[in-house]
Amino acid sequence: MIAKRKAASKPRPKATANPLMMKWNGEFAMPPFEKIEARHFKPALEAAFREHKAEIEKIARNPAKPTFANTIIALEKSGWQLSRVASVFWNLEGSDSTPELQEVARDMAPRFAAHETQILLDKRLFKRVDALYERRDALKLNDEDLRVLERHRLEFVRAGARLSSADKSRVKEINARLATLVTQFMQNVLKDEQSWQLVLDGENDLAGLPQTLKDSAERAAADVGLPGKAIVTLARSSVEGFLTYSARRDLREQAFNAWISRGARAGDTDNRQIVAEAVALRGEYARLMGFKSYAEFSLQDTMAKTPVAVDELLRAVWAKAVVRAKGERDLLAAEAQNAGDNSEIMPWDWRYYSEKVRQAKYDFDESKLQPYLELDHMIRAAFDTATKLFGLKFKERKDLPRYHPEVRVWEVLDKKGQHVGIFMGDYFARATKRSGAWMSSFRSQHKLGKGQTPIIINVLNFTKGGDGMPPLLSFDDARTLFHEFGHGLHGLLSNVTYPSISGTSVSRDFVELPSQLYEHWLSTADVLEKHALHYKTGKPMPKSLRQRLTAARNFNQGFATIEYTSSALVDMALYSADMSEIGDIEGFERDALNGIDMPKEIVMRHRLPHFMHIMSGYAAGYYSYLWSEVMDADAFAAFEETGNVFHPATAKKLHEFIYSAGNRRDPHDAYVAFRGRPPKIDGLLKKRGLAA
Repeated sequence: MIAKRKAASKPRPKATANPLMMKWNGEFAMPPFEKIEARHFKPALEAAFREHKAEIEKIARNPAKPTFANTIIALEKSGWQLSRVASVFWNLEGSDSTPELQEVARDMAPRFAAHETQILLDKRLFKRVDALYERRDALKLNDEDLRVLERHRLEFVRAGARLSSADKSRVKEINARLATLVTQFMQNVLKDEQSWQLVLDGENDLAGLPQTLKDSAERAAADVGLPGKAIVTLARSSVEGFLTYSARRDLREQAFNAWISRGARAGDTDNRQIVAEAVALRGEYARLMGFKSYAEFSLQDTMAKTPVAVDELLRAVWAKAVVRAKGERDLLAAEAQNAGDNSEIMPWDWRYYSEKVRQAKYDFDESKLQPYLELDHMIRAAFDTATKLFGLKFKERKDLPRYHPEVRVWEVLDKKGQHVGIFMGDYFARATKRSGAWMSSFRSQHKLGKGQTPIIINVLNFTKGGDGMPPLLSFDDARTLFHEFGHGLHGLLSNVTYPSISGTSVSRDFVELPSQLYEHWLSTADVLEKHALHYKTGKPMPKSLRQRLTAARNFNQGFATIEYTSSALVDMALYSADMSEIGDIEGFERDALNGIDMPKEIVMRHRLPHFMHIMSGYAAGYYSYLWSEVMDADAFAAFEETGNVFHPATAKKLHEFIYSAGNRRDPHDAYVAFRGRPPKIDGLLKKRGLAA
């Protein structure tokens, strides 16, 4: 053997600087995504924690008498670097996750909780804030300053600033453990979604599916190395489309059971004990704070205020929805029998037969809409609506950085051509993205110091089109796009001084108003005539099809309302219960549903082992969508009453008091300032077809 000559050693390249810890010099100071790697986050976050801690210590130790400037404004300015790095990390961990990012999340989630808790339980800081609050009337603050002072004090109080030292220590333990549990819960759901697919092989497996769904399922199969086959995944747009159209009852059952069992499979991704522990910890936290239940604690700082108020709304809608759903079930059973199927209607049958009934009753086939709902057209529709309402313009910028090749970026301008912010759209499902749809930000607007403009992102999970086909949406998908863009506008149009009240930093039963209200414009003739264009011919959706769409809009609303409201009722029951009443999470869920006479043909929209909303920011808060729906139906009526859905004067008030206002005022007062009166429930019942 002849030994190989050892090559001359080359000088080792210098370690590259961490881009997260450098100034971002690109246009609009956007994150340099192309330079950021998972290994950069931990050292950048560690440094940011240290920097923020030093800033907080300087405020707390300031020997000068507390003033609004040296305490509240100083708090608002602190933590800039931590916010900058954390926003990039958490956005990537949810939208384009990797095992490396997930490991960082598991390590750092309790660190984030400990860091925030340490600040909010600092008695020196609270003493300064509380002193300002006690003499607030003498400070001669403007309305926005006063609101920010009140919100800061309330945040300290609700975090436990007035607790004993022993109770504060327990709060720290609870918050750290909850951070770990929530992170693990989310990652488990993602793993369950990544690990399941239903392979469709041959025309028999594809029976009943419209061509657009076949094409996207075949594209999905090709993407995972299964050319010539098709797959159904647990992305909602994939599995719900399959449940709606597949003629194979056995395959529908398989897909449905996989969908509802996420987080409830034995093994490493089992979330059932995680939910039980998280609920127990939140209940303990609430009792430390002097409340009977976490639901009472959580609702104190909302529009609803009490569980009783929430229960009254949910029960009022529930009773009407149950009656409606029973009538719908009977129609489905009759349709099944006419087709020669005498089987009892099961949850995996509902969507399939409801689509058959819809076609027969309204001469309306949902799949006939899709050729007119091309993704690009619907994005333009959402943008055009914002132009008509608020004067915004959108300029696509393919030269700006993005964290994934599929992400699109637009610069947003006002009517004078001035920069408003950056909007990013991440529209397609992929294995590295958790399910659902959401709005987030890489940077929020404020006017402190030099101020900053927002960088807002919408994340969705649409299926791609087949080979050579554009992505075509269902009407529900298009509505989701409008919904999330409504949230996006709430962030983009924010016009406040302080970061803590910027954009969507409002109570959760108000935050859904801008998003759900925006959905209404999708269904208007103005929008559909201009933007619902056939992807091949460019011709607008026929008026007859639009009329059938309108006629059928309340169809199956009993089912949709039951599916949602049952989830909200179980959420409230869970966070109102004594932990000794809970025991097995699935047993609790079953008993709670039996207690409200849940129709056995319908399943909760989100079962507890994968109910991501109530493990994070919507614990005891899933009712918020319905609470906001009372307002959104009433708010859109303000436009309809003028005879012009883009009525300029009404749009101006909407911009001033809702979309740009952040948390400058109490949400009830904000709504009354826009509408001239409190909201009425009539519009909600009419919208859902539940009015008498």
